[in-house]
Amino acid sequence: MLRTTLLAAARSRTCRTLVERAPVTRGLVAKYVAGSTLESALPAVERLTAARLVTLDHLGEDTRDADQAHETVDAYSRLLAELGRTGLADRAEVSVKLSAVGQFLPDDGEKIALDNARRICEAAAAAGTTVTLDMEDHTTVDSTLAILAELRTDFPWVGAVLQAYLHRTQADCRDLSGAGSRVRLCKGAYDEPASVAYRDKAEVDRSYVRCLRVLMGGQGYPMVASHDPRLVSIAGALADSSGRGPGDYEHQMLYGIRENEQRRIAEQGRRMRVYVPYGDEWYGYFMRRLAERPANVAFFARSLLTNG
Repeated sequence: MLRTTLLAAARSRTCRTLVERAPVTRGLVAKYVAGSTLESALPAVERLTAARLVTLDHLGEDTRDADQAHETVDAYSRLLAELGRTGLADRAEVSVKLSAVGQFLPDDGEKIALDNARRICEAAAAAGTTVTLDMEDHTTVDSTLAILAELRTDFPWVGAVLQAYLHRTQADCRDLSGAGSRVRLCKGAYDEPASVAYRDKAEVDRSYVRCLRVLMGGQGYPMVASHDPRLVSIAGALADSSGRGPGDYEHQMLYGIRENEQRRIAEQGRRMRVYVPYGDEWYGYFMRRLAERPANVAFFARSLLTNG
């Protein structure tokens, strides 16, 4: 119930205003968001890439304004140029939400998102790195996968994200498990109805393992996005049984979560990539992280009631 409430609040303008103005917010957001600007985020990227890999997300989603979508594309272009200039591109890629680049625009949104995503892919290719398309709620899956297919015609390295809590995902894993296909498998962070998604944690975990088995047994490149120690261990076992070496898959975790485990995995010689968000459009991302971390909710609520 708490998770559902927080995820609903993530789309509320009233809640957004309250949270953004709360004095306590700044400290909690800094735990999960590397900075409000590219310049403020780069030191964290440089620190992480000393031993780990990174994927950068310029925060923003649910864009309903074409100019804002183009501004997001420009921000990614600047980011990718900077990664190329600083020599970080061989250890850092970018993640893009299609709703941030026009997918929800009322007229030709899918085409606009495709064109904008292609511009980002061109900038990534020029910098010498890759792009992964983030997945959002279940209503966007078909559109996102259609755009992915179009982009892969010219940029076969574009990565996809699949969410294990959706009933359809095991079949999508089979479709995307071919040679050269990069797929990030996560549990899923949106509040989905039981008609399309598993609601029970144990069912989601079982689905995650089934999906991961498909990806590890395929010819693509699985990206294991989980902080769950049990699933991290299962991923290693499935990789071993599938004959995969340390360079044939990677683990992924979020910035600010389980730092010690991130370091441990990297020190074992396995690929460990950190999802690093930055920017001032942090509200939706922050609320989803809060929904996943009950211990932070009580602290945050007390702070709001006492004005920080």
